[in-house]
Amino acid sequence: MAEFIEKWNDKDSVNFIRKGLIKYNASCLPDEIKSPLDQFSLLIRDTEGYPFGGVTGTIFWQHLHIDFLWVDIEYRGKGYGSQLLKKAERVAKDKHCRIILLDTFSFQAPDFYKKHGYVEYGIIQDHPKGFSQHFFQKRL
Repeated sequence: MAEFIEKWNDKDSVNFIRKGLIKYNASCLPDEIKSPLDQFSLLIRDTEGYPFGGVTGTIFWQHLHIDFLWVDIEYRGKGYGSQLLKKAERVAKDKHCRIILLDTFSFQAPDFYKKHGYVEYGIIQDHPKGFSQHFFQKRL
C-alpha cells in the first residue's frame, strides 16, 4: 500500500517532483526543442543608482516566460515599462525563442500588454476574488 506524505515548503520534495517531471518531459521532446533552463533579469536604475524597475524571465523549450515586470509607481507612465518589455523581447529573439508567454491580473497591466501586440488567450474570472487573471502570448 502506498503512503502519502504531506510536506510544506520542503525544497527536497519540490526538487524531486520537479526533476521527475523534467526527465519525463525531456523523453517526449525532440532534441531541437530541448534546451537548458535559463533565467534572466533586467534592472533599470536612476542616475544615483537606485533601481526602480525590472523584468525577470525564464527561457526553455524555445519560449520566454516573463515572470515579473515591475516599475515603481513614481516612474510609471514614462515609457520605462515599454523599454523593459522591448529589451526582454530582444533577449528572447537573441535566444531563438519562438514565443513569449506571460500572465497578469486585471489590477495590473492587461491593456499594457495588448498595446504591445500581445494576444490574450485566456482569462480566469474572479481570481483572485473580485479580479481576473489574464494570459497572453506573442509570437516572434
